[in-house]
Amino acid sequence: MSETIQDGKFVELTYKVTDRRTGHVLTRVEFPLGYVHGHNEILAPSVHMALEGKSAGDRIEVPIDGNQIFGPRDESLVFTDRIENVPEEYRQVGCSILMENDRGQTRSFVVTWLDDEKLTVDGNNPLCGREVVFTLEILGVRDATEDETRLGQATVANADVDPALMRPV
Repeated sequence: MSETIQDGKFVELTYKVTDRRTGHVLTRVEFPLGYVHGHNEILAPSVHMALEGKSAGDRIEVPIDGNQIFGPRDESLVFTDRIENVPEEYRQVGCSILMENDRGQTRSFVVTWLDDEKLTVDGNNPLCGREVVFTLEILGVRDATEDETRLGQATVANADVDPALMRPV
């Protein structure tokens, strides 16, 4: 009998996130992502709930409303500035910039548009305002080791992939 996903089990999976309206794949994790269920919730809570009771070889689809997870889109988090005011290393669409406000709070912004004169950054989560579908393929389920439970992820000795790749997405 195969193991099922429940608290304390080490789970390896891959997934992709697709925009429900357009069908475009927004992100894809093709290398095994490992975590300890119930100890390291690396995906949306509804995704973790849908994984409960599933086994290696199962493939599931979980619809997600980005507004419920990240809140509605906030246009005050979108800024456009003259290109000469932006350091050259940030002048690329998709580049992430960590910014700090007057109170010392930080937020990640992504460069979403640029031309020869201006650059636009957006501090909204890319899933805000979108309905998406997580498609997950469970590759393996087993008892987590004590170290994995403590860390919430695979230990170097137990990882089948490069540990540097095993980070939350």
